Amino acid sequence: MSEKISKKEYLKDWVPYSVKRYWGYLIGTIIGISIPWITINGNHIFLLSFDHKKLHLMGVAFDMQELYLMPFVLMLLFLGIFAVTVVGGRAWCGWACPQTIFRVIYRDLIETKLLGLRKRIKNKQQNPDMSKPINQAKKVAAILIWSLLAFVAGANFLWFFVPPTEFIDYMSNPMEHTVLLGAWIGLALFLIADVVFLKEDFCVYICPYSRVQSVLYDDDTIQAIYDPVRGGEIYEGHGNSRVKKFSKAKDLLSVNSSAECTTCESCVTVCPTHIDIRKGMQLECINCLECVDACTEVMGALGKESLVRWTSDKDIRREGAPNYFRGKVKAYAVILTIILIALFTMGSKKEHMLLNVNKNTRLYKVLDGGKVQNDYIFLFQNTDSKEHTYTFELLNPDIKIIQPKEPFTLKAGEKKKKVVILQTDKMLADDARKDTPLPLAIKAYAIDDKETIAVDRKTVFVYPRSDLVKK
Repeated sequence: MSEKISKKEYLKDWVPYSVKRYWGYLIGTIIGISIPWITINGNHIFLLSFDHKKLHLMGVAFDMQELYLMPFVLMLLFLGIFAVTVVGGRAWCGWACPQTIFRVIYRDLIETKLLGLRKRIKNKQQNPDMSKPINQAKKVAAILIWSLLAFVAGANFLWFFVPPTEFIDYMSNPMEHTVLLGAWIGLALFLIADVVFLKEDFCVYICPYSRVQSVLYDDDTIQAIYDPVRGGEIYEGHGNSRVKKFSKAKDLLSVNSSAECTTCESCVTVCPTHIDIRKGMQLECINCLECVDACTEVMGALGKESLVRWTSDKDIRREGAPNYFRGKVKAYAVILTIILIALFTMGSKKEHMLLNVNKNTRLYKVLDGGKVQNDYIFLFQNTDSKEHTYTFELLNPDIKIIQPKEPFTLKAGEKKKKVVILQTDKMLADDARKDTPLPLAIKAYAIDDKETIAVDRKTVFVYPRSDLVKK
């Protein structure tokens, strides 16, 4: 049995996890709303624009041809969440998931604190008496308030795909942008149905993340867990046979004289997913740690340490402290580091102009005097944020540019096709049986910024068989 100390001494420095979560929610909300508005040199921190066919990442704009970076971003996101789960359980669900944040705003802030529809935040199992007209009115008011917030949250989500300034401009004429309007309304309606009616059932029955947690957990994973060594087994038997619960502390003590659990069930009534943490690890637990706060307050009043803690199964079994740097964690760290390095390496090689070179269907044209021409279509695109003047040159001195002769200007984001004619009057191959494709290197660049804005491309110059060339 743990050593008994005074309540004042035990709780004097205690900060409930709920308070820490609320601060985390506030900071996360501010960041989530702010990021779409922040630009670096005119580019967003993150924006996947289908309208402009661009990806903005940390202030750098990438064209759709450069979307090879997107898989690395997604791998960082999902593997990062998996790594957090291995170390800290479903910390994402309880501390960062929008679903949890929205439910706290609706249930704890709007229904409980603002409207008083629910009596106490600490009792999430007791539903309001909806037979009373006053409660019905409060429920309607709660739904209306959340509906307004749902439209704000829906707009905030869409801002990661449509810049906020453009979104506001588009919505000033909504009938001209019905797809965006429909997406906004549909997303808001989903958030209303989810938060008001689905509630935590979304976490339990719909979210796929809860299904993979059992694969990711191990004995060192930190989670909200009940200590049966100190508290005593609350359910008779073990495993699936633990169906009979001791309803009173005296009944529990009759089986285990050292049991410290008071069977107050504060940890049960406060749980948003309606589970009894004393049964052990369960699929529904989102690691919000509200049960830890509840038990800490009750046991702290008795001068004892909480029976429900955020720790590992190994620690609860008295087999040692959690190993935060075990092999699985190191493997995730190595993989995430490799992905991050690859992302920054590829991102640093971003080209501020794009050039696609396509050979025309006609392989060549033979002119008098042994001259041979090849035709191409060059597609130039200025992916920089300002206007530039472009030209290109050939790295093969035996081939000359016939068309175009003059440099040309492209505005920021502008594309332009150029018909390019290349010609040679020299004998580049002497093969009487077949045509000869010769490697051709092209260097295109911005005249006003040749050092930074330049790309190299390779193609072929097809030289005809020797009997077709007339001298």
